[in-house]
Amino acid sequence: MNAVLRPGPAAMHPDEWQARVQLAACYRIFDLLGWTEMIYNHITVRLPDSVTGGERQFLINPFGLHYGEVTASNLLKIDLQGHKLDASPWPVNPAGFTVHAAIHGALPDAHCVMHTHTTAGLAVACTAAGLAQNNFYSAQLHGLVAYHDFEGITIHADEAPRLLRNIGDKPLVILRNHGLLAWAATLPLAFVRLWTLQRACEIQLAQAALGPALAVPEAVAAKTTHDSFQFDQQFGAGQDVFDALTRRIDRLDPSYQS
Repeated sequence: MNAVLRPGPAAMHPDEWQARVQLAACYRIFDLLGWTEMIYNHITVRLPDSVTGGERQFLINPFGLHYGEVTASNLLKIDLQGHKLDASPWPVNPAGFTVHAAIHGALPDAHCVMHTHTTAGLAVACTAAGLAQNNFYSAQLHGLVAYHDFEGITIHADEAPRLLRNIGDKPLVILRNHGLLAWAATLPLAFVRLWTLQRACEIQLAQAALGPALAVPEAVAAKTTHDSFQFDQQFGAGQDVFDALTRRIDRLDPSYQS
């Protein structure tokens, strides 16, 4: 069972507090998994209409804090232009929200966007062939991965149309020479998809030292992706995995709920 959540501020909509606690837990999970990059990279969540009245508002980590320092209350609330909507003393990283804003703004189902610079993910992103269809994890991602060429640090809004064109409707993106990205209608679904891509990259990186790999036939990969329970709504769409990891964080340091 999950731990009892600490109540949020009386003046805050309970749906916003719930989103804040879930996102703060996710930052701590990334820290637990080693998916951090000093104070850089981001996980963003769009607040529900019950909170915003239909306006586009998002939560993002304060620029300057390590993922292990993120809490529900110190997350920043921003608009689609990356402007702060609260009185937090922490700034927003403009290089962090440019890509996220493009995806949140254009894709209705992009409730959550995650981006990492893990060693394995970046290594695969630097290879000409990209993700290899040769292991259990990459076989679960058949037809789900898009590619976008490196254009430098992502601070220029004019990159957005090209990024969106390359993404199409694919929920996972390998940003060439850069890293990995996932988006989904829920945070747990984005997480479990990114975890699967990360594992595929780790296996690919380890396997490369052993010589040529056995390729997974396309028909088998398509069947594997279809059968992969973690992407099926009736099996929780990653919620069970996310809840299990949140319980680990609760045992280690529940301060993310503050």
